[in-house]
Amino acid sequence: MTALPPILLHAPTLEALARARNSLMNAQQADPGCRIRIIANAQAVAAALDIPHAQADAHTALCPNTLQHLQRVPHAPLQVLPGPAVLEIAALQAAGWVYIRS
Repeated sequence: MTALPPILLHAPTLEALARARNSLMNAQQADPGCRIRIIANAQAVAAALDIPHAQADAHTALCPNTLQHLQRVPHAPLQVLPGPAVLEIAALQAAGWVYIRS
């Protein structure tokens, strides 16, 4: 298989987060060396906090603006983006990550 660029899965809703987690698991099963990351914002942040996923959470980053709005604190291994999701998504795309809206 040809080496693929890193993949960014954007999840703004509960349903999108479920799809992103499934996509991450499928991609890692097919290609264990693939670089893949989930960025959750909006409603997906609460879902990520309320419904842990043993394999996907280590690859999931949350929007700090949504966390602040929800007044919630993430649990490990979830990560918090350094800035708003919209800016981080744009920066990753500029760095060569392939964007997929889950």
